[in-house]
Amino acid sequence: MAFGSKHLHSLIQAALDNNASDIHIREDEAPCFRIVGEMVPIRTKVFTRENMVDIIKLMTGADILVDDVNELDGSYSAENICRIRYNVFKFQKKFGVICRLIRDKIPTIKELKLPTILADIALAERGLILVTGATGSGKSTTLAAMINHINNERNCHIISIEDPVEYIHTQINSRISQREVGIDTKNYNIALRSALRQDPDVLLIGELRDLETISIALMAAETGHTVFATVHTTDAMKTIGRLISMFPEEEQQEARNRLADNLYSTISQRMLRSLDNKNVVALEIMITNPGVKDCISGKDDFGRLISIIKEGRGKSGNHSQSFDQHLMDLYKKKIISKDEALNAATSQSDFILNLEIE
Repeated sequence: MAFGSKHLHSLIQAALDNNASDIHIREDEAPCFRIVGEMVPIRTKVFTRENMVDIIKLMTGADILVDDVNELDGSYSAENICRIRYNVFKFQKKFGVICRLIRDKIPTIKELKLPTILADIALAERGLILVTGATGSGKSTTLAAMINHINNERNCHIISIEDPVEYIHTQINSRISQREVGIDTKNYNIALRSALRQDPDVLLIGELRDLETISIALMAAETGHTVFATVHTTDAMKTIGRLISMFPEEEQQEARNRLADNLYSTISQRMLRSLDNKNVVALEIMITNPGVKDCISGKDDFGRLISIIKEGRGKSGNHSQSFDQHLMDLYKKKIISKDEALNAATSQSDFILNLEIE
């Protein structure tokens, strides 16, 4: 029996009903949902080779030779349910499909319970804003909420370059041009170079994954644009180190100076489990100030960066915060357990000391 769109949409709806973030579908196995970080097996039939071929053809919407596929990325819209970002792969000559669920409604910064300073960061009129974290830490959702805030508050032109497009934005006060790599453009770098000739105010790039992408992003920020991008790093220090290291050694000091002048903020995320068994995000937020600039450029010790970030909570601070400061907030508000906070803390000993002091 063919596996049709009705069957696929029922599976997707079941995942949504159970607050799953991902669906794992593998040949000769029953599917699994990822719920709050845990893999949960589903009581249903084993998916055959024929089922997998049907699913892949449904998602790609193309008449392809499925047996020739080894890896394939893309997006699929389950009408009136949600969108998914999928990856097809082979293992031991069998097919697997991983589906990341993307809700149709774009959540607001408030609905995500993110610090309100993110709304101010989103409205920066120039500079590089980086959202960082591991895979599955919620970077795409945070970015979507920030772009949505711009769309509500500014009358501007936003260009996004995504692989694939995840959240679909509709025009409110801004014009939004969402371009998908492989469909609307050949690759990131061609799209980025073209974007600078398309009169953008805001650029949303996917991942800063190579030197050319980083160079174009910096150039866009230098010429007065607001540039949002992601990096697969865990905090501000590692993010800055990663970006600088991509430049040839003889260009690294110039890169430090350019980054110091143009980096507006880094927002680094870790996904945690709340006391009510839901996902909650802990954030390190670094907003560039003169002290941060000196650390990046090398005028001051780079190791001082974390101390400067912590000072953002002071009376004369700029609302920067460390991971451990936010973890303490989440623990005090009874959102996460002490064990969850300790396991996620950058420094467990400092976290325990602060608990004892307070």
